[in-house]
Amino acid sequence: MQIKAGKMPLNGKRIGLFGKGGAGKSTVTVLLARALRERGYSVCVLDADSTNIGLFRIFEIARSPKSLMDYFGGMVFSVGIVTCPVDDPMPLAGAEIKLETLHPEYYAKSPDGIILLIAGKIGDLGPGAGCDGPVAKIARDLHIYFQGESPVTLVDFKAGFEDTARGVLTSLDWAMVVVDPTTVSVEMAANMKHMLEQIQADVLPSTAHLKSPELIAWANKIFTEASIEDIWFVLNRVQSEEEEDYLRQRLSEKGIESIGVIHQYPSISRSWLRGTPIKEDEAMSEAQKILDRLEDAGQL
Repeated sequence: MQIKAGKMPLNGKRIGLFGKGGAGKSTVTVLLARALRERGYSVCVLDADSTNIGLFRIFEIARSPKSLMDYFGGMVFSVGIVTCPVDDPMPLAGAEIKLETLHPEYYAKSPDGIILLIAGKIGDLGPGAGCDGPVAKIARDLHIYFQGESPVTLVDFKAGFEDTARGVLTSLDWAMVVVDPTTVSVEMAANMKHMLEQIQADVLPSTAHLKSPELIAWANKIFTEASIEDIWFVLNRVQSEEEEDYLRQRLSEKGIESIGVIHQYPSISRSWLRGTPIKEDEAMSEAQKILDRLEDAGQL
């Protein structure tokens, strides 16, 4: 591991990764996590995708940890206690956790020292229990500490825009949108940018469905006290210079600048197909360049 001397400007950052289905946000999560470890950061990855499985294999982890949904007592839809943040915006009790106090069955560590946690999955819950709002609440509220420090936490959200509408942006420091070569990705990037601008302008959330004044007050408080500072955009699965130039132009028309690009590599597709670690040197080099930009921003 290459330890970077000097300051560690990303310590304690909570960075959420978003993107349309197939954009490759999990790939970017893995590459950034490894790039951070190579620079000496403590890294925690929270898998907040309620349906995607197998992330642990890409990190060379032998077993999947139990979900934090089980740790917190299960979903309200299955007679548990974890509620959806849209219906119940109140913070999740006990969501600040010292890793040393968490039972080892709820987390796993990769050979290079990346901590992996899983917010929750809905694939085996059966009919009528398919709403994953409670998974979003765990992802919104969870803060992990270990060895007396706050690591860089990468939160790999599910595909699409739904979790953003549930307020998960409010507790992040940064959001990162992964943009693949599709019009849908470009439009989602613009929507994410607009959402951040609304939060930073103290636009209040929709609360007409909430009957309790206490819940309305909590919803407004969470949005007006949001910690999110900025949003970044990364191109992924790009196959040519022409494709990259076109994407950058389309994003620029919407006032968006990309901070980096990960190209399309057959070896990465094979890794996801076979459930084996991503070991693509060129992609790692590209991830390091993205990390350079993030560290520069973290020093401001």
